[in-house]
Parts: sequence; C-alpha cells; structure tokens
Amino acid sequence: MYRVSPFVRRFAWALLGGVGIATLWVNLSPATYYDAVEFRLLDLAKPAWIAGDDLVVTPMFVASDLLMAFFLFFVGKELWEALILSRGALAGRRALLPMGAALGAALGAVALWWLHTALYATSEWVPAGTGWPLPIGSDIVIGYVVGRAVFGAGHPALHLLLLLTIASNVIGITLLGLVYPYAGLQLLWLALPLAASFAVWRFHGRFVGQGATELARRRGLALWPYLLAGAASWFGVVAAGLPGALGLLPIIPAIPHADRAFGLFAEAEEFLTDPLNRLAHLMVRPLSVVLFLFGITRGGVDLAAFGPTTASVLAAMWVGKPAGLVAGALLAARLFRLPMPAGVRIRDIVLVAVISGIGFTAPVLALDSALPGGAMAEAARLGLALSLLAAPLALLLARFMQR
Repeated sequence: MYRVSPFVRRFAWALLGGVGIATLWVNLSPATYYDAVEFRLLDLAKPAWIAGDDLVVTPMFVASDLLMAFFLFFVGKELWEALILSRGALAGRRALLPMGAALGAALGAVALWWLHTALYATSEWVPAGTGWPLPIGSDIVIGYVVGRAVFGAGHPALHLLLLLTIASNVIGITLLGLVYPYAGLQLLWLALPLAASFAVWRFHGRFVGQGATELARRRGLALWPYLLAGAASWFGVVAAGLPGALGLLPIIPAIPHADRAFGLFAEAEEFLTDPLNRLAHLMVRPLSVVLFLFGITRGGVDLAAFGPTTASVLAAMWVGKPAGLVAGALLAARLFRLPMPAGVRIRDIVLVAVISGIGFTAPVLALDSALPGGAMAEAARLGLALSLLAAPLALLLARFMQR
C-alpha cells in the first residue's frame, strides 16, 4: 500500500485532545462551558430572502459551520480525486464494491436507528425515527488511527477504510442538510455555488490544462480566485439553509487537479504543485487547530447523560452499520462479479465494518439539526463518545481471527 501522510494521525490526536478537555470542563463546570461555547460574538439580522432567522455567531458556529468547511473540503478533495483520476480508487468498476459497502452501512445504521427508536421511545413528543441521518457518518481520522493499529501501516484494508469513512461522512451530512435544514430550504441559493464554480473554471482554472500558453498557465496557477469562489459558495450554501460545513464542496470540481491518483491522503501528494493539491497543503497545519477547536466546542460529553438515545446510537453504530457494510460489500461483489480488493479478505472486511462503528466528527455535526436539544442531544453525544469503544473491540477481534 502507498504511504499515508502522518498528518492524519495528528488530526486524530488534535480532535481527541479537544474532546478530552471539553469533557473534563463540562463535567466539572457545565455552566461555564456552555457559556463559553455559546457566547454570542455577533447577532446579524437576516433578510427574508435568506433561509433562517437571525444569525447568531458563537464559537460553536464558527468551529462547526465555518472552520469545518475546510476539513470537509480537504476530505472531499480526496474523494473527488478517487472518482475521476487515472488509477483512482473509485474509477470505473472499482467503485462498485466500496459503493455497495457504503450504501449498505448507511441503510443498516438507519434501519437499526428506526427500529430502536420505535421500540424504546425517547420521548412522548418526539416521533420514532427522528434524527435518522445521525448514525450514518463514521470518523475518518480516529478510524484511520484505529485501523492502522489493527491492520498495520501498510495493509490495503486501510485504503478501503478511508474510502468508506469519507463517503459515509459526505452522505450523512448531505442527507442531514436536506432532511433537517436549519430553518427551511431556499434551494434557489444553490445557484450561487454553481455559478461561482463555473465562473472560476471558465475564466481561470481551464487555462492550467494542456494547450494553454505559458503566461496563461502561470496566471491560472494563482490561488486567490478559488478563495473568492469558495467564499461565494459557502455563503450560497448557508443562505440556502444547508450546513455551512458543506459550503466549499461545490468548487472542488472547478479546481485543476493532478493527472493521476496516488491514494487517499498519500504522502506523495506533498510534492504535487497543481492548484487543488497546493490548497490542500496550505490547510494541513491549520486543520489540526480546526479539529482541536471542534473538539472543544462540540465534544463536551456529559457522562451522566445516558438515556434511550444513547442506546439508539450504539445500536445503529455497532450493529446496524457493520452488518449493513458487510452485507453491502458481499452483495455488490456477488451481483457485479467483483473480486475483493487486492490483499483484502472477508476477514478484513469484517474488521473494517467494526471500525466503521466509531462515529464522532460528522455525527456530532448533525446533533443540533437532527435532534431536539437538551437531554436527548446530550444522550446522543454520550453514545457517540462510547462508540470509540469499538476500537478495543476491533483489536480483540483481530487477535481472535488470527488464531
């Protein structure tokens, strides 16, 4: 397997560090914690033609809707390259098995969520199934660190794990925005991200390709037009009523990219000079801070918040998602007559499925929109924190399977 850049592990430790500090803080002094993360930095009155009520800018909003947009851009870039580049992990028929596994994992998680919330009502006024997009996402960076410990640094199953966690996060957050918009949808605003993406490609990005003059090519390598397009895209997504974390994804296809894929988060990409990789390189160090701040503002886990929603989260993450992932992968392999990825056995698929039961980053982004606030949201957050216990389970299962 190719060598994955070490910054992925740094991302995981930064996120866990923020979550640890926030959890300690919220359990020792909950009042000061919530006062800090919900402090009103700015109140902005919205006109009627923008979705939602007045915009309240808090540290939580800045971390979740603004800064996390850069993280999703970073992982979305990897998914885009896997789809379109030569030898990309999702190019052609190679996409079918990971796609089947990702869809199976999503369906399994949603099915168990509906079943558990129907059997064990969380509250009289909350219908069964409320919040069903919550368990779809898995944790990319923590999952990778656990997978590296389970499989070893060079195992091909790590590639599949990264693919599935990235895809599940994009699916989960997109469904969240469509099913539980912040305050109604005004989808006409999505014309702004599309227009920004087309304009930056038409008047700037297309000159990087072959056949352009050297002067045009040099001008096309400048990054500032993509930053302006990104700002317009983010505004359009937020104005439409969708999560701001999705705001930079529409411009990824407009940015010139490398000619071939080296693998997800490949260390070799650090030597590439195309605009898409240069933007990603600029984000590497700041993203450790972004994930730390996200952990601080959204990762405070109330250890006394256990409730029916906690069990719903764990049922979906630990039972529904792994079972659906394995079933989806095997079904895709059978229907399309696909071999397992090189070096990956069914045993490895099972271990990947167990690790995919770790969910924190993307599901936590979904909490405020998908569930009523208060005790139900805190119970769900505790469940997401407890899902990290899938890590020792995967390690024990790996040792057992080696016997």
